[in-house]
Amino acid sequence: MDKLVARTYGKALFELALEENKIDLLVEETLVLKEIISENAELYKLMAHPDITKNEKNEILDEILKGRVSEELTAFVHIVAAKSRFGELIYILEYFISEVNEYKGIGLAYVTAAMELTKAQQDSLIKKLIQITKYEEISLSVTIDESLIGGMIVRIGDRVIDNSIKMKMNGLSKQLLQIQL
Repeated sequence: MDKLVARTYGKALFELALEENKIDLLVEETLVLKEIISENAELYKLMAHPDITKNEKNEILDEILKGRVSEELTAFVHIVAAKSRFGELIYILEYFISEVNEYKGIGLAYVTAAMELTKAQQDSLIKKLIQITKYEEISLSVTIDESLIGGMIVRIGDRVIDNSIKMKMNGLSKQLLQIQL
């Protein structure tokens, strides 16, 4: 259900940003809003509390958001809260950012590597990913997993490229087990 909610509201925010010609502004503001929400874990409990009226919730949101984000984003957050979807707001904002990235031709690649990648390795990987995808620009999110032994796993969109030694060893192990003596 969360993915459907995130997609529905995230697309609506994206369409608003396109309509109002405020894509870059709203992206910056959603990043600020994500930070505000992350720093205030109690805000979720407060917005979900049944004894707090909608008017009180709106006042709380206005106090937090006033001067930090535009009226468009504030109104959008009010709608999300009024529909009792405040708990999914982070996912909605992430979906919105991914829609903007798709619109701008920016891909996000999640890379799991056995060891830290040098700048040259990252640049080479970005160049290769641009060649094999539709994206004009690639942003890397790199994590280290020493259990891979060597190589890396790259996930971009719904594509996964597993070029790790661990995967190759597992494949070899399966092949050896299938050999009948």
